[in-house]
Amino acid sequence: MTKPLVLVTADVKSIDGFNWHAVISTYLHAILKGSDAIPMILPSLGVEMDLDAALDQVDGVVATGARSNVNPQLYGEVPTEENGPYDPDRDATTLPLLKRAIERGIPVFAICRGMQELNVALGGTLHTEIQAMTGRRDHRAPQSDNQDERFRIAHPIEVAPGGCLEKVLGAEPFEVNSLHRQAVGDLGNGLTIEAQAEDGTVEAVSVKDSPGYVLATQWHPEYWVTTDGPSKKLFAAFGDAARAYREKRLAL
Repeated sequence: MTKPLVLVTADVKSIDGFNWHAVISTYLHAILKGSDAIPMILPSLGVEMDLDAALDQVDGVVATGARSNVNPQLYGEVPTEENGPYDPDRDATTLPLLKRAIERGIPVFAICRGMQELNVALGGTLHTEIQAMTGRRDHRAPQSDNQDERFRIAHPIEVAPGGCLEKVLGAEPFEVNSLHRQAVGDLGNGLTIEAQAEDGTVEAVSVKDSPGYVLATQWHPEYWVTTDGPSKKLFAAFGDAARAYREKRLAL
């Protein structure tokens, strides 16, 4: 059986006077090994990109995390220097991409910034700099040059009963890593909370009554996909959804 093709969202980085469209390799390896699928990087070209033409060719979408934050102007707030950096080309590409993929029933797995993009794409808002909010823990990554330390397991989450995440991972609480400054505020249209941290931070969401598989996590399962049980299961479930979609797409 031919492996499914998965679009992967890209950041835009300015290097040596040129814009580079880049993806951290851990996402690509997680799709390749954890989902048994072929990752394809989608450049963040905004309105220049025919998103439907791209989606016609693929069987899933992974919206990645990033150092940049979704621009608050997209949900009615004012951007600040503290909350940056921002990536307007990525915003202009990934938000409509996610919305269109969901409408078409194409499987979606959104991670960290990707989950925040999903919420904003569906009309939701974000909390910025949640480490400054009363009652919230500091969800930022540890200050370290060691990536294993930055992506270390940090805190437990509680899985909502009866949801998509419970079907994939079971009902027992488990622990996740934490590398973010923003978090879901008001839920976007049709979104359902799948898991929360002890401080109330939304850690996973799905789309109620979506025609296809849609799951998003605030944490980073891609980093530990080869060694962590829940991470393996999340990418395997996405891969299964992409294969099922591919079979249906090619049968048409």
